[in-house]
Amino acid sequence: MQTYTAKEITGELLQTFPQINLRTVRYYTQIGIVPPLELAGNKRVYTSKHLHYFRAVLTLAKTGESLASIQEKLKDLPMEEIIRIGNQITVVDSGQVLQNETHQVSDDVFITLSPRVSAELRQKVIATVSKLVKEGD
Repeated sequence: MQTYTAKEITGELLQTFPQINLRTVRYYTQIGIVPPLELAGNKRVYTSKHLHYFRAVLTLAKTGESLASIQEKLKDLPMEEIIRIGNQITVVDSGQVLQNETHQVSDDVFITLSPRVSAELRQKVIATVSKLVKEGD
């Protein structure tokens, strides 16, 4: 089991979230928005499970959710769902939102494309997904 100190968690998260600091990590732990620390020998440590929770919390916070709301949403979710939420950070990253183009195909389907995608390919992707959505209805 990989273990981390609060400082290491902060360093790991800093790659994606430059605004998080040691105080934030400790605060989220204190209020119980992430699971209680694990025991490794006689030390309390963070694990990869905690890292996934922190990523999920920060992803949802970027969408405007309050900490209380985030805590309520995450409390009964399976770990696979926590990981899925945390992996969506690039979708809500403000730099990506400003750079990428998002197209709404239907009420439930959105496509986000990098500006590096050619106009021709972009139109093909949108047309193909639109056709699949209409066939599925």
